[in-house]
Order: sequence, then C-alpha cells, then structure tokens
Amino acid sequence: MIRVAVRVPIADAETARAAFLELAPGGFEEVERPSELELAAYVHDPVELTETFPDATTSDVADGWADAWRSFHLPVIAGGVWIGPPWEQPPPDLPAVMIDPGRAFGTGAHPTTRLCVELLARCKRGSLLDVGCGSGVLALAGARLGFDPVAAIDADPIAVAVTRANAAVNGLALVVSELDALSAPLPQARVAVANVLLRPVESILARLETSEAITSGYLAGERPSHPGWELVETRELDGWAGDRFRSTVPAEAGSTCRGDRTVYAFAR
Repeated sequence: MIRVAVRVPIADAETARAAFLELAPGGFEEVERPSELELAAYVHDPVELTETFPDATTSDVADGWADAWRSFHLPVIAGGVWIGPPWEQPPPDLPAVMIDPGRAFGTGAHPTTRLCVELLARCKRGSLLDVGCGSGVLALAGARLGFDPVAAIDADPIAVAVTRANAAVNGLALVVSELDALSAPLPQARVAVANVLLRPVESILARLETSEAITSGYLAGERPSHPGWELVETRELDGWAGDRFRSTVPAEAGSTCRGDRTVYAFAR
C-alpha cells in the first residue's frame, strides 16, 4: 500500500475533500490545523491522486497499517456526551454516540465538532436540524442531548447512507434526507447547527428560519455577522471558534421558526 498525502489551505478544504471522496471512496485521513488541512489516502495505485494533486507526497506503508490507523481515532467528551469509535468502550454514566470513521466526514474529535456539541448542550431542547450532516455526529449527539425530532440532511448520498447506518448502530431515530441544500425546501426546526467555513455561515444566517443557530468551522477571532441575529456566546478550542446565536426576528404565533424560508449549508 502507498500513502498519498496532500496539504491545502483551509479555504480550499471543501474542494479538496470532494476530490478525495471521489478518488478514495473507501475513506481517508484528515488532520486540520489553523492554516491548512492534510488529507491522506491509502491506495494500491496512486496515479489518479498524484495527477489530481501534483504536490502530493507518497510513501510506502509498513505492515500493520490497517490496524495502526485506529490509534488516531480516540474518544472525546463534549457537552456531557461521549463520542468515539465502536472499538472503544464508553463509560456507563454518560450518554454515548459511536461513530465509525469511514467515508463521511465527522468523528467528533475535531475542535469545531466539539464546540458545536458543547453549544448545543446549552440550548433549550426542541427540534434540531443538522444541515450538511456528514457522518451524522452532530445530529446523533443532539438526539442524545434530548433534542426531538432531529433531522439530518446532506447532498452527498454517501453521507446520507453513513448517517443512517450510524443512527441504526446507536439505536436513535433520525429523519435523514438527501437534499440539495441550495435548491430544495428544507426542514424547519427550533435549532439549526452548521459546522462550515466563515463565508458560508454568513450566507446561512441570512436564510436561517430557526430560533437559535449554532455555527462553527472558522478560526478563533473570526465571527460571522448578519442582521437579525444576536450573539449569545462564543467558545474557542485549539484555535477554532464556535458561536451560539439567537434570532431577533419575532416568530409567528404558534411557530418556533422565523417564517417559511429555509436554511442551506455545505457538507463537512
């Protein structure tokens, strides 16, 4: 096996992930730092990856790599919820979400994911919308925190399939849909969570129809802004930031949403 690794600026993260998802559908590693993202795939033939990413580095993989990679996926605790891979044993006194690192993004270990869960834990419970759900980790953590009903949407059919599989493994009921978030009508909810880059978050806030919004995916010191939202709190972790917003637009009588418009986001 050969390890093919690519480093790209954070601003190019989504484009690089999409290319890796197509060229390495069996799964790949990713390590995010404040200024760049490293993606790495283990393949028998590196030609397609190196042609797509001319600056990629390649290295031979030692025997036992298939088991050694598990050491990179360690459990975390965020918002009182244990999140970890299925080969780890959760503590008996905490609600748990098991996520198998695979073909969709989101194991729970990244600081932005942990920030979102911490902020979700501080919201009033009600319906939850996870837009661009990836592995479904935020939707599942929300369900463990007591949000109900929980909807998870993604334009990527692989992410939808993985989220449904993870929901089944955890024994949790989610409404999971494959939707083009840029064009399709999306579910309404009391709270929405969007773990994306700064500019997409600002676009999301412009269209969001929820009472509260949890956002992350950008650096500490950055903050999305848009009229109609009041910042409730900010949290930071390892150079990343997460924010909790409350709508300042009065909801219609009998509604927990801000109107009949919908929210879009980008998969993470």
